Amino acid sequence: MTRNLTTIGFDADDTLWHNERFFRVTQERFASLLLDHTPADVGPEQLERQLLDAEKRNLGRYGYGVKGFTLSMIETAIEVTGARVPAAVIKELITAGQMMLSYPIELLPHAREAVEAVAGRYKVVLITKGDLLDQERKLAQSGLGDLFDAVEVVSEKTPDVYSDIFSRHGDGAEHAMMVGNSMRSDVVAPIQAGSWGIYVPHGLVWEVEHAEAPEHSPRYAEISDLSGLAALVGSLG
Repeated sequence: MTRNLTTIGFDADDTLWHNERFFRVTQERFASLLLDHTPADVGPEQLERQLLDAEKRNLGRYGYGVKGFTLSMIETAIEVTGARVPAAVIKELITAGQMMLSYPIELLPHAREAVEAVAGRYKVVLITKGDLLDQERKLAQSGLGDLFDAVEVVSEKTPDVYSDIFSRHGDGAEHAMMVGNSMRSDVVAPIQAGSWGIYVPHGLVWEVEHAEAPEHSPRYAEISDLSGLAALVGSLG
């Protein structure tokens, strides 16, 4: 209930600002660069599948974000070409990764209004995965930094991580809410910790973040976009 809610966490990428579409564009560039250097029976879909497999393998080594994605592209390029990929292609992949780190930040609709609506009334925390420097850059460019009471860049979003964050920035997980576009990381995990999990769908979803909606949970809710957040928070009371 609203009177017991003290902390609201927000995901960053593809919840407050665009992110996944830059990965999709770069992935298409990756496939186009390699098609001339792979067997005829290896098409874009297989290249994308092998890249995804490399990303999954490497999460424990490199974590989330552009740098790990770039290293996974290079690793996959070496694998699919039998280590014959030209140095010029490797250079192009590195350049593509560097471009991703310089894309301007574009807020998603209603992002500012949603954070402003709850800032001051609740402790508001940005909880995000990814490379620290890149996430700091994006937050600074977003213009939302002053609205948050705290920023947590974590290597993974698990129930234990949420329990720790909401204990340090509030009255525990049971008095907290997490808002985000990833069913696995932003909804299921906080609900398992005892929080509310609010799902805000985004058109592009990374396969790694897929999970079934916990529709049986009384602490699960979905809003079509961030314009509905203030009303949802109010309706809980």
